[in-house]
Amino acid sequence: MPDPVILWLRQDLRLSDQAALIGALMEGPVIPVYVLDDAAPKHWKIGAAQRWWLHYSLKSLDESLRAKGSRLILRRGDCAQELQLVAQETGSRRVHALSHYEPWWRNAERAVAKELDLQLHDGMLLLPPGCVQTSGGSPYQIYTPFARATMLHMPPHEPQPAPSHIDAPLKWPAGDSLDGWGLLPANPDWAAAFGKDWTPGEKGARQNVASFLDEVRDYDVARNLPSIEGTSRLSPHLHFGEVSPAYVWHRVSSASGDAMTFLKEMIWRDYAHTQIWALPTYGSQNARPDFDRMPWRDLREAKADFAAWKKGRTGYPIVDAGMRQLWTTGWMHNRVRMIAASFLIKHLLIDWRHGARWFWDTLVDANYANNSVNWQWVAGSGVDANLFTRIMAPLTQSPKFDAADYIRHWVPELGHLDDKAIHDPDSHHARPSAYPPKRIGHREARERALAAYRQSRN
Repeated sequence: MPDPVILWLRQDLRLSDQAALIGALMEGPVIPVYVLDDAAPKHWKIGAAQRWWLHYSLKSLDESLRAKGSRLILRRGDCAQELQLVAQETGSRRVHALSHYEPWWRNAERAVAKELDLQLHDGMLLLPPGCVQTSGGSPYQIYTPFARATMLHMPPHEPQPAPSHIDAPLKWPAGDSLDGWGLLPANPDWAAAFGKDWTPGEKGARQNVASFLDEVRDYDVARNLPSIEGTSRLSPHLHFGEVSPAYVWHRVSSASGDAMTFLKEMIWRDYAHTQIWALPTYGSQNARPDFDRMPWRDLREAKADFAAWKKGRTGYPIVDAGMRQLWTTGWMHNRVRMIAASFLIKHLLIDWRHGARWFWDTLVDANYANNSVNWQWVAGSGVDANLFTRIMAPLTQSPKFDAADYIRHWVPELGHLDDKAIHDPDSHHARPSAYPPKRIGHREARERALAAYRQSRN
């Protein structure tokens, strides 16, 4: 029997259309290994909501592997060291993995490659970063030309099915118990309701894709209406790699109706990863250095406002509904994410990085590329971003996108209000005592934000 080959798994927890698995199978028995490395990402170690998802995704993957004659080996510690130990225990020297583009994963890949024969494969994105470039040979910074260039390479490859069997090694290395990792919250179990909304794992991902196919025709309009949640809800499955972008592209493209709006969202995902590949510090540094002069409020001064935003107690119903949905389900409707992010940055004048960190800890789909690029887009500090001076008006956005029922669901103390009053109870003299007044008026907040912006430019 040939020497076993290590399959290094990270945010690619699937068996179908898994190029690293296919490459490993061609060489010999496969040892699938997942290493929980909290040290390498430093302050970007996966957040609490992601850990809930990871627990069930790993459990699902192990069950799928066992059905194929294999199993999942869990290790905890430094990736390079743990993989080297697995190699020593099993006589393996070869590692197959999908390329990842977060800065800590790129560092880990270099460390593994120094000790073992690491073979990297594409498969996390539609196209790997750098595949499409400007005429000058540099990465695109602006999304629109990036999307046009990407479309010239579409559709992506045909997704490959899962193998019928995975050869096991003669000797399995030692592994941890998943339950022993303590990924699930307890005392209190704040994720108790997550399971009502989500089914982590490859099977759940494919079921989600299938259910979305009937909604693609309405996506262009429905994605902006939080009351019907017309988004795909595929983001956590894509983040954890439980389904490949190529699989999603081909399935959605075959659905009836115009799927282009959704497919462009898939390209935006590639665009975000290209930005963090080119600028690894995108999550912690302004992409536009002039924003370093922005006079954000000191968080000690703004502590009460920041706490109200996190708890969904700002006095702006659409913002509060989104923040409460986030806490309860680990997810927030995309349109509301933009409104809530804009409110923190421009109404409360709090540095976007504080909001990005909160999302990182509370979102099940908290992806370094998407989270960083989207927050900087809203702030105006990104390489391709909305203007800071374009300040979203939550009290206008809420009725515009018919959010009344969304608010009723997530802010039940306002549930008795009619469609006119529910978006702005104060202006209709209808605010119940259980609901807080506005932390700041819209006009006052807008003037303060514009003044801060002018100061940063002087």
